[in-house]
Parts: sequence; structure tokens; C-alpha cells
Amino acid sequence: MGDPPDGEVILGLGANLGDPLAQLARAVSALDGVVRIGRVSSVYRTEPVGYRDQPDFYNLVLMGTARGDPEAVLRALLEVERVLGRVRTFADAPRTIDIDLLAFGTRVMEVPGLTLPHPRMHQRGFVLHPLAEIAPEWRHPVLGQTARELLSAGAARERVERVGPLDPPPGALAPGRPSG
Repeated sequence: MGDPPDGEVILGLGANLGDPLAQLARAVSALDGVVRIGRVSSVYRTEPVGYRDQPDFYNLVLMGTARGDPEAVLRALLEVERVLGRVRTFADAPRTIDIDLLAFGTRVMEVPGLTLPHPRMHQRGFVLHPLAEIAPEWRHPVLGQTARELLSAGAARERVERVGPLDPPPGALAPGRPSG
């Protein structure tokens, strides 16, 4: 009863360097220690947004619950990125892994380094397609629209193609299997 409450989180993951599908699988596996993962979308291949002279991205969205405040969750996500080889060079650069904290429950906040909900999530097809797949009725805490409505509104214009479900990394347990 004295434990801190869990917060529903929505995370966006993307990769376009090395073996992006393997990087996504490793990231989802690593996130299991940060977030109690509930739902994971299919993988979507998308054209880059912003800096265009780079390979396509592979993206997915996952929902789960996390303990602690949003800033602590963000710190944990940044550490997972670091462990998986993320090097920050310039805005919208190619990357081995990118993990964005898109939403934390219904919180609306802006502090240095973190804005919730993510300020551009409603404009990004690489977020809206997978989010609408796993949580079509999720409602944006500021705009009031569901994921399905945001996707239908057509604000996201980049090319988005569904690839299929994410394969677990070699040696990982199948989803839903106890870890020990």
C-alpha cells in the first residue's frame, strides 16, 4: 500500500543503423527492467523525418507501467540507449536506438529535457500507426483526440509501412513466459 503508484507509459522506439530489428528487440528486452511491458506494436518501416539523407527507420510503440516519476523513467530510458550504443551527434541523426517517452498517464508537464505528452507525437506517422494498432482509443491528454482520430486527421505525412511483429532477441523468453 505504501509503494509508489505505477504510471502508464507509452514509449516510441526507433532504429536505423546496424541491424535495426535486432536493436529494437534488444531494446524491448532491456526495457523489461524499466517498464512492465503490456503491449508491443508491430514494427513499421518509415522514411526519416527532419534530416532525410539517412536509411529508413524501423519503429514500434509499446505501452506498459513504470514505477517512479517521469524524470526517473526518462533517466532509465537514456541509460538503456547508452548501453545499447546510442551516440548523440546532431538533431534527427541516424541512430542505433532511440527511445522516446511519449506519454506518462495523463500528465502534462514541461521541464528541461522532458515535455509530456511528447510535443510532436500527434504529427508523426511512425508514432501514430503503431499506437493506433495497440491502443486506438488512447486519448491525447492535451488534444483530447484518440490515437485513431489523430491518425485519421492525416497530420503525419511520411511514408509508413507495416513490417510485422518484432521477433524476440536470440535467447530471450517468449512473451508471457515467467523469467525465473
